Amino acid sequence: MATTHLVSVEEYLHTSYEHDAEYVEGRIVYRSVPKKPHSKMQAFLLLTLYGIGRPLGYKVWPEQRIRTQANPARYRVPDLCVTFGEPDEDVFTEPPYLCIEILSPDDVAAEVSAKADEYLTLGVPFVWVVDPVSLNGEVRTRDGIERVSDGMFRAGVLQVDMRELRAEMR
Repeated sequence: MATTHLVSVEEYLHTSYEHDAEYVEGRIVYRSVPKKPHSKMQAFLLLTLYGIGRPLGYKVWPEQRIRTQANPARYRVPDLCVTFGEPDEDVFTEPPYLCIEILSPDDVAAEVSAKADEYLTLGVPFVWVVDPVSLNGEVRTRDGIERVSDGMFRAGVLQVDMRELRAEMR
């Protein structure tokens, strides 16, 4: 992920970026531009989680800005996040129920891990790190990291079997 010059929080919050960027302690951090596997995974998860979560009161948000830290300021943009109910704010400051990071070829493991740790520190109960090619990844909680090698991602009552996507892609 490339970075640019220092900007104020106000400038960041009032600026639109072509592929929404993140803000880390005065720096604009550009996110990887998604490729087809990433986009397919994001669409699959959005639709699947919407179908599962909506009747239970959950809302699914693609590329929603979240303030993960106030001082020094940090704003992250997960590929998807899930809240219970609808937050009152346009930029979330309360922890979502679930944050999802879908890996891209340009992602650096240490940076993805740092983002997941930020979400957990904020109080997000579940963080999924999903590989859109293998359909596996990790479920992270405060208790640790569970490797997912069977395609089954869980966050309490929300469960997604990524093998459904593989069947759909045939």
